[in-house]
Amino acid sequence: MSSNSLGAWRPALPQEIAEVFQGVDFPWWIAGGYAIELAVGRELRPHADLDVLVLRRDHQLVRRLLADWDLYVADPPGVGQLRPWPVDEVLQRHLHDVWCRRTPDSPWSVQLMLDEAEGDEWVSRRCPRVRRSLSQLGRVTAAGVPYLAPEVQLFYKAKQTREKDEIDFDAMLPLLEPAERAWLLQALDATAPEHPWKSRLLPSIEGQLS
Repeated sequence: MSSNSLGAWRPALPQEIAEVFQGVDFPWWIAGGYAIELAVGRELRPHADLDVLVLRRDHQLVRRLLADWDLYVADPPGVGQLRPWPVDEVLQRHLHDVWCRRTPDSPWSVQLMLDEAEGDEWVSRRCPRVRRSLSQLGRVTAAGVPYLAPEVQLFYKAKQTREKDEIDFDAMLPLLEPAERAWLLQALDATAPEHPWKSRLLPSIEGQLS
């Protein structure tokens, strides 16, 4: 979805949104390129937005938390159409992308992504066979900012890789633990068996196991 026709973006920083979400009783994670940077520990590239992942089952809690914000849902997703998200609306399952700004006159600053869960497991919208325990879905910085585990974030990025995704993969690959590489490889096996990242993940795993 192009932001050019939908208004300007000025992405919030992870610490800024962490202050907004401070003390909530539901899980959430910084996602997208910022999640990779938090894992790597350094800035990699400019960012057009700030992604925040929340579970669909908690989306009404998020809407009430941001009751004073101006929120729009992509409906239908991916075609460049936004509509207001009223505070009391329960979003249908096919809606999973929400743009957020503090006021109607402010630039967009946060993109919410709603993802699925069953019990204590995260479930990929792309392929329900791809799952992860919620307890292993993220990490937390020393400053207390939760972010999506890098292998899970790379799985998201693998769908349609762009230059920025290759930059993130190149920076993160040497830092992935064997179990994290193995999980990403299995997730790609289930969704993109011919993905070019697999050839780079396999030697890393084999080298660790030899």
